[in-house]
Amino acid sequence: MTVPSLRDLYLKGKKALVRCDFNVPLEGGKITDTSRIDASLDTICYILSQGGSAILCSHLGRPKERTPELSLKPVAEYLSQALGEKVALAPDCIGDITLRLIHDLPMGHALLLENLRFHREEEANDGDFAHELARGKEVYINDAFGTAHRAHASTVGVVRFLSERAAGFLMMRELEALRLLTVNPEHPYVAILGGAKVSDKIGVLKNLLTKVDAILVGGAMAYTFLKAQGIAVGKSRVEEDKLEVAREILAAAAARNVRFILPCDHVFANAPEAGAVAETGTQIPDDKMGLDIGPRTIQQFIAELAGARTVVWNGPLGFFELPAFAAGTLAVGVALADSGAKSVIGGGDTAAAVAGHDWAKRFTHISTGGGATLEFLEGLELPGVKALES
Repeated sequence: MTVPSLRDLYLKGKKALVRCDFNVPLEGGKITDTSRIDASLDTICYILSQGGSAILCSHLGRPKERTPELSLKPVAEYLSQALGEKVALAPDCIGDITLRLIHDLPMGHALLLENLRFHREEEANDGDFAHELARGKEVYINDAFGTAHRAHASTVGVVRFLSERAAGFLMMRELEALRLLTVNPEHPYVAILGGAKVSDKIGVLKNLLTKVDAILVGGAMAYTFLKAQGIAVGKSRVEEDKLEVAREILAAAAARNVRFILPCDHVFANAPEAGAVAETGTQIPDDKMGLDIGPRTIQQFIAELAGARTVVWNGPLGFFELPAFAAGTLAVGVALADSGAKSVIGGGDTAAAVAGHDWAKRFTHISTGGGATLEFLEGLELPGVKALES
């Protein structure tokens, strides 16, 4: 995989189309977490400092039609504040009015295009839409790793019309971190997998079994594996239609001598709700559901991490949104941060679970892309990355 970097391009006097991931959470029209925008600021600033202009594009949410609630206006306002100069929001991502704004944009300045997904053609990777998106630009830069697993017009189609292309700094950081997991990773190599569903991670599990020395499983998905072994799990969430798949994965791990470590004790309650009384034990009562790994399991997981040299973690180990069921995720997070291992944290819920803690700064990399990271770990090709290859 040979992906050109932003530093490989001559940008002075050129208009660059920059695919960003500004799919930020909003409440009442206000951004509640700016981290995805902040992650691309160094790419934007570099383009401007090199004498180019940056035409920024992104999706926001999943609109079925054009709606003010999913306008990128709050993003334009935040970018203006972060860059210290006005970043205008074009009324659309294509069209003559937008093209005129692009034409009149001075070098060293940025313009934000309106939500790409206001057009159905974006997700359909429509060739005419991609051509319109490319009009008025000379360079294409993809800095949206979070959408790299999608073959959309702004991630794949547009490359047909802009021969000068590169990965932005955020994209390069993501790719370099993922290479730590695939190109001669140091052993012992440990994977931590959590989250709700086995079905979301079947491909990931099968692929990692060929690479790692141990897999530590927590979260709701652990209860499907436990039930597959005939262990009672009370009312815990179980994918009944995946019990046979779970048994196949357990057998494959044993055949490859991969340590497949499931919880030996649990934190359980009536339901995952505020005020629920949390109890701990090795057996989950019939009327309770497992909501976190227990203290013995935490110590077992920590012992595995103590000697690890490479660790990938995707999925929280309990219902971390409630403090009563967050202890397992946080304890393992601290242990991993202290382990000295090369550590790559999957995006999405895993990143949210560790956000705001000082020890999280000691991880080698926290990904911005949940779905893209999962597909990479599954061994699948990422279309948005493939399109950049030279």
